[in-house]
Amino acid sequence: MEASSLPAALELVSGGGAGLSPEKRAVLGSSLLLLQRDYRFERVWFWGCIQGVCGAYYIAEGLGPDRAAPRSRLYSLNCVEWSLLPPVTEEMVTQAGWLKGRFQGDPSFEYEYTERNAEDAERLFEDGKEPIIKEEARLVATIEQIDRAVGIIPRGAFVKTPLGSVSENRNFEGLSLTEAKRLSSYFHFTEPVNLKNKTLLEKADLDPSTDFLDSLEHDIPQVLSWWKEFDCNNLMGQFIQWLKLNAICSAGFLASCDGEN
Repeated sequence: MEASSLPAALELVSGGGAGLSPEKRAVLGSSLLLLQRDYRFERVWFWGCIQGVCGAYYIAEGLGPDRAAPRSRLYSLNCVEWSLLPPVTEEMVTQAGWLKGRFQGDPSFEYEYTERNAEDAERLFEDGKEPIIKEEARLVATIEQIDRAVGIIPRGAFVKTPLGSVSENRNFEGLSLTEAKRLSSYFHFTEPVNLKNKTLLEKADLDPSTDFLDSLEHDIPQVLSWWKEFDCNNLMGQFIQWLKLNAICSAGFLASCDGEN
């Protein structure tokens, strides 16, 4: 969610259980603007929050001129003080996949691997000692996994220029009801995978300025589903495995979950 339009956006998603208290909304409204100034980001998005046992992680993302470029991620425990998260690696994602249970709410908390098969154990101990994963690394990996799975935008909300950069489409006014009912009208806002495997014939009907990401229509369900509920103003997509989020005319999404897969 765009920091400048956060109050209105939070009102739209509050019906899905992703609301924040009035105090948190007020603090975030000013805190994110200061964050944008201090880190010299062109835009700041409020990603959402991950609930822990002893507290919650509030996540923000800083963007540069290219909206599709890797984003800087930051977290806060009080919506005032922000800390920069390290870049995600595939090793982080793999190790986080072995962890079970809820987040603790302490970035320095260290996890022990209690459940693993023989193959995982051999990989873990290949350097002679058991690796330690801190909750901060698990947080980075979980955010990345959620983004890959359910970070979606409506078709036409962003456009790709001939130079390759991606920016907001100022002419975007939302999807019609007919378009909103199609999964092909939504894209994963991450590095495309399936698109690169399409043949030239399959790409012939695509508009390179808007169809530069992977569409939801080719997603393969894995103990999950997309569920759509319509009203006059918005489309709510519920990704049962992880969380709830809204795709609205301002082309944003908000995560609110406990981080458990």
